[in-house]
Amino acid sequence: MTSTNIIETQRQSSLELNLTPREIVTELDRYIVGQREAKRAVAIALRNRWRRLMTPPEMRDEIAPKNIIMIGPTGVGKTEIARRLARLTRSPFIKVEASKYTEVGYVGRDVESMIRELMDLAVSMVLTEERDKMAAKAVELAEERILDLLLPGFNKAERAKAGGEHQPPTTRAKLRRLLKDKRLEERDIPLEVEQSAPQPMTRIFTNIGLDEMEKNLNEAMSQLFPKKSHKRMVKVHEARDILTQEEASRLVEMEKVISEAKTRVEQHGIVFIDEIDKVAGRESKTGPDISREGVQRDLLPLVEGSTVPTKHGAVKTDHILFIAAGAFHVSKPSDLIPELQGRFPIRVELTTLTKDDFVKILTEPQNALIIQYQTLLATEDIQLEFTPEAVEELASMACAVNEKQENIGARRLSTIMEKLLDEISFDAPEISPTKIIVSASYVREKLSAVVGDTDLTQLIL
Repeated sequence: MTSTNIIETQRQSSLELNLTPREIVTELDRYIVGQREAKRAVAIALRNRWRRLMTPPEMRDEIAPKNIIMIGPTGVGKTEIARRLARLTRSPFIKVEASKYTEVGYVGRDVESMIRELMDLAVSMVLTEERDKMAAKAVELAEERILDLLLPGFNKAERAKAGGEHQPPTTRAKLRRLLKDKRLEERDIPLEVEQSAPQPMTRIFTNIGLDEMEKNLNEAMSQLFPKKSHKRMVKVHEARDILTQEEASRLVEMEKVISEAKTRVEQHGIVFIDEIDKVAGRESKTGPDISREGVQRDLLPLVEGSTVPTKHGAVKTDHILFIAAGAFHVSKPSDLIPELQGRFPIRVELTTLTKDDFVKILTEPQNALIIQYQTLLATEDIQLEFTPEAVEELASMACAVNEKQENIGARRLSTIMEKLLDEISFDAPEISPTKIIVSASYVREKLSAVVGDTDLTQLIL
């Protein structure tokens, strides 16, 4: 793909994702309660990426992304904001924990592996999209192959005659009509299915930086073992699925897929680095802190902009958006090395969730917890309803437990809800169909003993 084509592709994709900051915040509001400042920050950062692609080519490479550090306790929506942002823009997105990585020479993972994983994910995304585009053509080709199996020995001349205009219906034409009408779905046909030979797993037991080498070595070893094929009788509907996948794979141009995936990673990729506070702080000469500053220095080239070799080619990180997050209970952002601080110019603090926030989380988002449980139990023909008082009581109890124990934010609601509906979920198959109304008294009956007992709360909630 030429540079002109790449720029044109970037402009087309940016036009498709032309969302204003206000529209981005509105979309995030559908799933995440509160945290207005954080939503505004990511919305502006995303819009700036679109603006960069609209600038003249001579300025485009000079504009660096405005990376973000989110500061706030666990369970307040840091990861969810980044994940929803990536889904909204169809951007390649990966979430990693900074504590998984260590500097070269210590046991752990190479920081560049996050870019390799992001590239693998982007290739998978684009490949799926391309196969979907080729689905209609693949189905047609698959049905022609099924007709070949139903009519063995049917030559090309007869096929051309059967498909020609003003020709009387032939056996193939009749079968094609029956096939499209799904009237041959249960007929058995012989199909040659490829089966991969057993592949040896090669493991590299050494320090970091060789995880990619291990993958590539296993792939190379697999080429030494040719694929075997065998015939088996399958139903027509099963053969259609198998052959459609094969034809879709043949129609897709992998060079085009890899080129598009690389463009998406370099121009629209988002890397969410969680637990960045775990590697903050100055170096300790002994103990487990020995590689903290080393991880920061290894992260620095990626965030500043470097070229990372992957099995799909070299990937530049200059315009990937990095969003870091951490609770910073013990350390603070200023404990990061100055060079890394400078590469995260935007800092937003997420607020601790209140009782009112919990009420909204339970009821307002499209994926609200109450809606999730109602949908799950509806599969058992159980109609589940919560009174407003019950929702208030649940929110109050979640706040109370967070105050007594570790504050895990909105995640506490999941433990509370699971405990509340434990009996209903267990007995659902036996008591359906029925309608159950969860009242405030029911909530207190099921949870007051657990919430009130500090020792028991530590074990259960």
